[in-house]
Amino acid sequence: MNEIIQRLVAKTGLPEDKAAMAVDTVVGFLKEKLPGPVASQIDSLVGGQSGGSGGMGGLGDMASNLGGMFGKKE
Repeated sequence: MNEIIQRLVAKTGLPEDKAAMAVDTVVGFLKEKLPGPVASQIDSLVGGQSGGSGGMGGLGDMASNLGGMFGKKE
């Protein structure tokens, strides 16, 4: 999750504690709203345990796969 926080700090200029609070809020929201099987993977993905070489790769893959669930049209 630290990588996400650091990216948020770099892109927005937020203080690190505020960025961490924002990430925690978003992660909590996603875990509440996503279907159980997807929500259960959130912790491992934001924890950088996606198994790939890039910690954010798992989140990017998951986000692109979720597009159809929320009515994204290609």
